[in-house]
Amino acid sequence: MNKLTKQAIVAAAMALGISSVALADDDTKGCSVATLNGVYVFAATGYNIVSGLAQPKAIVEVIDFNGDGTLTVPAATRSVNGTIAESPPGGTGVYAVDVGCTGKLTFTGGPKFDLFIPPNGKEIWMIQIDPNTVLQGTVTRVSH
Repeated sequence: MNKLTKQAIVAAAMALGISSVALADDDTKGCSVATLNGVYVFAATGYNIVSGLAQPKAIVEVIDFNGDGTLTVPAATRSVNGTIAESPPGGTGVYAVDVGCTGKLTFTGGPKFDLFIPPNGKEIWMIQIDPNTVLQGTVTRVSH
């Protein structure tokens, strides 16, 4: 084997080794419902528009994403125009995620949201899409 052939083999082996490391860290594989799996905390602020007037709204909520397109809500507290309400545990909902890492979430009998998700699923940005609302917030995974 000549020197040039040995160098080519070494270079090829190095390139293959580097490629496999890069692929292991690659976050461009896309998303699915399984990307959202674990316990998250949602914190958001905004407004409800009632008779043309903006009423301030804030919410902090625990959401348990099951990794299969379903979710449960073990706890939530919200303030709408200064009136505080705590939701009992047991809320439910569904969500869908596309390969481009966007999605939709609908709480059963409640609001709907658009989702924007990084491939690692650690944080989600949500914006409510129901009429007469202006509400957006961040959802952060706190455990798997």
